[in-house]
Amino acid sequence: ISLSLATFALFHVATSLTTSTRSSLLPIVDLRSDTVTTPNKEMRQVMSAAEVGDDVFGDDPTVKALERRIAGLFGKEEALFVPSGTMGNLISVMAHTWERGSEYIVGDRSHIYIYEQGGAAQFGGAHPRALATSSDGTLSLGDIHAAVRSEDQHFPRTTLLTLENTHNMCGGVAVPTHYMRQARGIASDCGLKVHLDGARIWNAAAALGQTLEEVGEHADSLSVCLSKAIGAPAGSLVVGDAKFIARARRLRKGLGGTMRQSGILAAAGLYALDAHLPNLESDHRRARTLAASLAALPGVSVERTDTNLLFFSVDPHASGGLHADDLVNAAAEDGVRFLKISGERMRMVLHHQVDDTGVERAVASLTRAIADPERTKAGIANIAQSLQRTTY
Repeated sequence: ISLSLATFALFHVATSLTTSTRSSLLPIVDLRSDTVTTPNKEMRQVMSAAEVGDDVFGDDPTVKALERRIAGLFGKEEALFVPSGTMGNLISVMAHTWERGSEYIVGDRSHIYIYEQGGAAQFGGAHPRALATSSDGTLSLGDIHAAVRSEDQHFPRTTLLTLENTHNMCGGVAVPTHYMRQARGIASDCGLKVHLDGARIWNAAAALGQTLEEVGEHADSLSVCLSKAIGAPAGSLVVGDAKFIARARRLRKGLGGTMRQSGILAAAGLYALDAHLPNLESDHRRARTLAASLAALPGVSVERTDTNLLFFSVDPHASGGLHADDLVNAAAEDGVRFLKISGERMRMVLHHQVDDTGVERAVASLTRAIADPERTKAGIANIAQSLQRTTY
């Protein structure tokens, strides 16, 4: 039987899916981040029904309602809706380093320092003074004090201390309030403001058993993300006193962050606060369950798991020669997605769209891969060769 090239291509793809994708009929278990969640039917209905106006003119009632809600939750005077967490941090750092030649203290493993393009230097002319980050997400109090510049014409002026809670690269650890109080005391003694990157502060509050106001009490400003942990499709807010927010509003405009009828997005944030914020402990519980199961696998070591972030590593010498890339690729064939961070270190993130069955599938996938490393490597190699041959 003669097949046309197009028909043969479709037949080949269908056959490849049948043989190489073990769980092709099951939904993807996406553990790459908590930002991958999608709006459910109820959230979409709230968004479509949102009352909106031109927020540049201050006419959007839903944006105003969200800003009031967030300011109240954190016990601050005002809040400002911005498109992203990166912009929220950038605006905040620039607002606190308003004078050219200013410097801010930052952890060397912080999101601001590693993953935001050095924006405060790039766009704001602010110099970062990076300090070593401890495994618990804190900066040494002695190091903070020593890093504050003396008044000298050769030095930039230190004006700001930045901290992060929960701390992403330290495994999603929740930084305790007593540390924040001590760091704030040093900052105040040295005339510094404190900014908290609180992208996942929702998880910190849940893990610490405290209110959002309590975990944010010792920061002059915060940036909090609606698309991490609580499942809104976009948007963050910066929070602080009225003077800070006035400056932040001006910076938002200059950085291109003003939006018009943004109440559609704000409505999603309000829904997320009601529907998902109260249930974060379920994500934490699943992360702990997943951590315990992975820790039992040969060659796998799991880091401290406080919240919804799970970091783990594989030792190729103890796992039959399997590397992080092998585990990521093998799991992807089972419809389970997660990230390699660097070297043999990997990350999974729990969220409200991963249930107990999703956790079980993730464990089963990695258990199967590690149980037969030669078959795992051979399967990945076969898929790679098949893709190379497919040149339609």
